[in-house]
Amino acid sequence: MKTLVKSLAAIITLALPTFASAGTWAIDTDHSNVGFKVRHMMVSNVKGEFAKYSGNVEIDDQDLAKSKVNVTIDTASITTGVTKRDEHLKSAEFFDVAKYPTITFVSKKVKKAGANHLKVYGFLTIHGVTREAVLDVEGPTKAFKDPWGNIKRGASATTKINRKDYGLTWNAALETGGVAVGEEVTIALEIELLKK
Repeated sequence: MKTLVKSLAAIITLALPTFASAGTWAIDTDHSNVGFKVRHMMVSNVKGEFAKYSGNVEIDDQDLAKSKVNVTIDTASITTGVTKRDEHLKSAEFFDVAKYPTITFVSKKVKKAGANHLKVYGFLTIHGVTREAVLDVEGPTKAFKDPWGNIKRGASATTKINRKDYGLTWNAALETGGVAVGEEVTIALEIELLKK
């Protein structure tokens, strides 16, 4: 009987990390970043980020294909470090934040893409336009407990979009040829998750 009890205890102990890491996770905005970069004047990349966002990730460690992602970004929180440029990006010529206050991503399926990598397919809505997008994800990491007793996980994700596909068409031609703002935008996410 003692052997059986010990065996059951060992099995439960081994299973605990799995149970602890499954379920719903909230994005910890204090330790995450929603960033982007776009070509400027044909010579360099301008980087920026969105300072306000929220989201939940449902992770099913037994079947990652059942996992889900739902993120909402406050478009008016865009910042590139230059006030005049940020005001232009918020205007009707770009994001038109008064009319389109949020950017959203809602996943529709998740596929494994190698060791510790996933492809997350979903619907990205920007400027009132919804199109399919694919996030290349590294992670999620295993769950761990921080010094304050919170259960955390992390992941990184990237994707590229053409801003014109979302109605963000403003540009200015350069005298030397080319345009002021590139069409391809690289989105990069560094996400820390907090167990709900």
